[in-house]
Amino acid sequence: MRNNNASRRTLKARILDLLFPPRCILCQNLLQTPAPVRICPACQTRYAPGTRVLHPSGGTFFSGCIAALPYAGDVRSAIHRFKFGGKAAYADTFGLWLAACIRAGFPGASFVITWAPVSRRRLRKRGYDQSRLLAEAAARALGMPCIRLLDKTADTPPQSGLKDPARRRANVAGVYAAAAGAPIAGARILVIDDVFTTGATLSECARTLLMAGAERVDCAVLTAKI
Repeated sequence: MRNNNASRRTLKARILDLLFPPRCILCQNLLQTPAPVRICPACQTRYAPGTRVLHPSGGTFFSGCIAALPYAGDVRSAIHRFKFGGKAAYADTFGLWLAACIRAGFPGASFVITWAPVSRRRLRKRGYDQSRLLAEAAARALGMPCIRLLDKTADTPPQSGLKDPARRRANVAGVYAAAAGAPIAGARILVIDDVFTTGATLSECARTLLMAGAERVDCAVLTAKI
């Protein structure tokens, strides 16, 4: 039965590839051959993910933060499609790249992985939480647990619309809470998000987790405005 199900899924994927040829999620050019990583060879060379160590300007509650890619050019456009254009499937490819960054940036470390959540209102409007999808994909690649540890208790204006670091910190102050029954006490936690600008969001997430008893909080983001 399992082999039959796998065969049906493979056939379905082939049919979809024929009807809707896969494109590179960065440059949008057609891919010559289907692959788990939906990025063309040229973009893999141009945007090869590295490990960029970020210094928090929005707070000091997390111990370290790394980023895989710069938030610019085709990467920036792909993030917009991922967040606002319904391209939830991008999470699989982005998660693999972020996992590689985490392995290099935190060699040998073991984490409980979580994410910086969106509010319930934004989740209903968008239909998915892009940071959760990203965290789950990275966790699968790393073989680590991914657990909801935080709730966002208020629907605040988007951080992207606020340029002043002080206003960004004020916008997220006190808006996160430890999820009921979450295994936070004594844990080493990695918080994942999609974009790092000033670090205000991640700093507030880390502060909340530390107050709930986390041993240490680190962060990893797919992209950073650096």
